[in-house]
Amino acid sequence: MPEKLLILDDEPDMLKLLSMIIREKTPYEPVTTNNPHEAVELAQKGGFVLVITDLKMPGLDGIEVLTAIRRTNEDIPVIFITAYGSVESAIETMQKGGFDFITKPFKKEQILFTIEKAMKFIELQKENKQLKERLKNAEGK
Repeated sequence: MPEKLLILDDEPDMLKLLSMIIREKTPYEPVTTNNPHEAVELAQKGGFVLVITDLKMPGLDGIEVLTAIRRTNEDIPVIFITAYGSVESAIETMQKGGFDFITKPFKKEQILFTIEKAMKFIELQKENKQLKERLKNAEGK
């Protein structure tokens, strides 16, 4: 069963584009929604390894979505995509715990590279936790 990526954007065309790129070029399964509240619910239920979200949306913006997701899963990488990219908004998303920040329009290779970078980060996190656990167990003996 492929690992799932949650994709949130208020533009249906962007959801279709991201879903198509991910389905065609990666082993991951994209799950899309244009509703920020639904995205938070889905992410909090679990089962996703990565979240890709638009920054500016009606209802909840991407940073509010990130904050809500962090309440139940502090490890999941969140990639922001926005047409309103500025240095200030990029800094704010990173300070709040975002993994990366991509401005629209983006190249297909850019999103694929960022997804793979996030997946490598996830693997390193898992390895780090395992090594810490082994060390803890070895010290306890």
